[in-house]
Amino acid sequence: MGLTAGIVGLPNVGKSTLFNVITKKNILAANYPFATIEPNVGMVMVPDKRLDFLNELIKPKSLVPTMFEFTDIAGLVKGASNGEGLGNKFLSHIRNVDAIVEVIRCFDDANITHVEGSTNPVRDIEIIEVEFIFCDLEVVDNRLAKIEKKAISTKDKEALKEVALLKKIKEALENNVPCRKLEYDKDELKLLKAFNLLTMKPVIYVANIKEDEIGKENQYVKQVKEYADKDNSEVITLCAKIEEELSGFDDEEKKEYLKELGIEESGLDKLIKASYNLLGLQTYFTAGPKEVRAWTFKKGMKAPACAGIIHSDFEKGFIRAEVISFEDYKKYNGEKGAKEAGKLRSEGKEYVMQDGDVCLFRFNN
Repeated sequence: MGLTAGIVGLPNVGKSTLFNVITKKNILAANYPFATIEPNVGMVMVPDKRLDFLNELIKPKSLVPTMFEFTDIAGLVKGASNGEGLGNKFLSHIRNVDAIVEVIRCFDDANITHVEGSTNPVRDIEIIEVEFIFCDLEVVDNRLAKIEKKAISTKDKEALKEVALLKKIKEALENNVPCRKLEYDKDELKLLKAFNLLTMKPVIYVANIKEDEIGKENQYVKQVKEYADKDNSEVITLCAKIEEELSGFDDEEKKEYLKELGIEESGLDKLIKASYNLLGLQTYFTAGPKEVRAWTFKKGMKAPACAGIIHSDFEKGFIRAEVISFEDYKKYNGEKGAKEAGKLRSEGKEYVMQDGDVCLFRFNN
């Protein structure tokens, strides 16, 4: 689907370590600010037990999971919008992502430098939020300067709508309210897309803790959760160091280690799923002896558009989709059983694809 989540945070919060784990790439993760200079992009497999089930049942020649893109962006510092640290270069990289994964340091360690001199997760979140707000204000002010006088003099309806929207956003930003907290109608949302505002992007907070605090109460994490609740955002708690260890294990070793830690699922798996969901992404499957494959689509997409993800010809010549829900596919032990139970449906062009649908598309060549 071409959507990506950007990993951001202040320097030395565990951001690049986490990205190393996500992509299993050896990105420099040094104990000093700006170890990451250019944004690094990596693809990660989206964990899905449904795909594992289909693989076990069908035993295809090929298994293809769905993938999700993460971008690691160098650490921000206070004053980035005014050129501090690596400045607006970082902010422009963030502008290119669709969602923000904000890594917050929730541990004390005298051996790891904190750019602000102490551990204070809410302060760290607010530093980043303020930089985003300043950056968005600059965009809004520049646009207003270009169109406001002309809109008023010509009384152009579309231009006046845009001016009203920009003023509404400007007022919010000047009161430290991010754009995502405002309400918009359909026309305003269309206009907003062109601005690509940082504070409009959805956020997941990642509370990075120490190894010995797994499963324990952590006051720093509690503070992050309280902040995130006000923002209607999700918090994933993990230990980047442990996730790094887990990335070197095979599946069985990983299961054993998680069991020892008293965890059912790794923090990384939770983060990948949460990021995928945050962007409104869902999965449908194609399943046969040659290949079982997971396909990513945007929630609300209709069957022809979903067929087009496989190949544009599928969308152009779409006739129908033969669909079995994953629950029925599992309950009746595959396609044959689901058909016999009357659970295979023939869906037309107006069908809205559902998460977990197992599909076969019929189309004209």
